[in-house]
Amino acid sequence: MATYSSSTPVHAVEAGDYTRPLIVVTLLFFMWGLLTSLNDVLIPHLKSIYTLTYVQAMLVQFCFFGAYFIVSLPAGMLIRRIGYQKGAVTGLAIAAAGCAMFYPAAESGYALFLLAFFVLASGITILQVAANPYVTALGSPKTASSRLTLTQAFNSLGTTVGPLFGGILILSSVAPASTEQLAAMTEVQQAAYRATEAATVQGPYAVLALALLLLAVVFAMVRLPQISHAEDAVGMAATAPSQSIFRHRNLFYGTIAIFLYVGAEVSIGSFLINFMGERNIAGLPHATAATYVSYYWGLAMVGRFIGFAVMRYVSPGVTLAFCATMSMALVLAAILGEGRFAMWSILAVGLFNSIMFPTIFSMALHRLGDLTGRGSGILCMAIVGGAIIPFVQGFVADQVGIQPSFYVPMACYAFILFFGAKYARLYD
Repeated sequence: MATYSSSTPVHAVEAGDYTRPLIVVTLLFFMWGLLTSLNDVLIPHLKSIYTLTYVQAMLVQFCFFGAYFIVSLPAGMLIRRIGYQKGAVTGLAIAAAGCAMFYPAAESGYALFLLAFFVLASGITILQVAANPYVTALGSPKTASSRLTLTQAFNSLGTTVGPLFGGILILSSVAPASTEQLAAMTEVQQAAYRATEAATVQGPYAVLALALLLLAVVFAMVRLPQISHAEDAVGMAATAPSQSIFRHRNLFYGTIAIFLYVGAEVSIGSFLINFMGERNIAGLPHATAATYVSYYWGLAMVGRFIGFAVMRYVSPGVTLAFCATMSMALVLAAILGEGRFAMWSILAVGLFNSIMFPTIFSMALHRLGDLTGRGSGILCMAIVGGAIIPFVQGFVADQVGIQPSFYVPMACYAFILFFGAKYARLYD
């Protein structure tokens, strides 16, 4: 069992003593979930405003999740120097700065929006690098997947609230202007239209910036324990790569699985509003479709609570393989189907996405010992899949259409099925 230190000498921690720090850290999971899922609302919104192709629109996710790749290792160095609590405060402050940048971005153009997404995600990355290994260390290794799944459930609560928040406050109830309608406008009318539509993000993101600053103040004042083993390990994420770390094959395959899982989940969410707007699917306006995006993330929340209970009795690997199989089947149904059947098939993937990230993460770190922190840093870097896979699907969508482009995330789930089956008995 891990120990932690505070201003008093280090003591062994009773299981009950983990409750308070878990509750506090769970607030972080909720907040970054809300901020991440708002991208699914902004992508079609910005696509419409600036008449972007799918590839251009996916630059939002490229900049957002690209920050994970660039910032993860420096975040490990930062957390080693200042600790988990101050690291969380720093991450919240940087995320708040990113949200504040949306105000001038609405008056400047798409390029500044992309920079704002990068800054926002940099703050979230610092939170991720600290929080995930922190949760895995607060209890028995055998229940690490279950515990991380529980905290991820509150992350899913944030992702469920995000699209509802964005749909009400950002997306207009009036359908966005079509390419033909924009072409019929004069340059002055186009500029006025874009300015009006872009300004809808200013108020909501200003509120989010204030909320993040308030949360930073709260975290600065609350006393949290520090887990010595986890803190030392996270610091190792910034050291020179060890020749032996990828000899742990579960970490090697787990890194690929995290890359593909995050890519698939983010890619599906990014295309949902446009997918449901297709005439042969549901023909929904953006504001209405945003409500249904909350079902996608809400089902993930429900699935994580279910997974929390199931994985106390069923092998994490077996559970992971089953969920990957169901995800593949549902994506295929959305590709081949039409109407509400196709719409609900793709939304239902959220239920089976639910346990994938925490399960892959904890399986990949299994028995790494002092290499746990370095492994965590590598896994957080692999979240860059959220930047690459949507970009790939965007390219396919531009070439052959949005519906067949979902073969891209379907292929990602095939590897996750392999990973779950291969390590079905990892904890035996």
